Amino acid sequence: MLRRLVPHARTHRLAPLIAGMLQYATLIASADQYEDTDAKTVAKNLEIAEESNDFDEIKSLLSKPLLQLFDDADAVHERSNKRGERYSIIDSAIHEYMNWYDMPWES
Repeated sequence: MLRRLVPHARTHRLAPLIAGMLQYATLIASADQYEDTDAKTVAKNLEIAEESNDFDEIKSLLSKPLLQLFDDADAVHERSNKRGERYSIIDSAIHEYMNWYDMPWES
């Protein structure tokens, strides 16, 4: 799915999609259910990330599986805006993940 969406999709649409995938993975992941050490590590990192409010910590926990997601999809996660400034869809997705339950209209 990501392979088809990334080339022409807007980052402001992709970031919430990927954050939703992370939210779902967080809900179903339990490190105890895996024997594979890589899967166990990702599940444990999701559990830790769910409790954190620190962008850098969450990025360090989730960047490897997110990079793998983009690599598997043969998709580029870094882009440039019209001014030539580089940005990362992964960083945007992590911000969306962190703020998943923030609903300013309810404040």
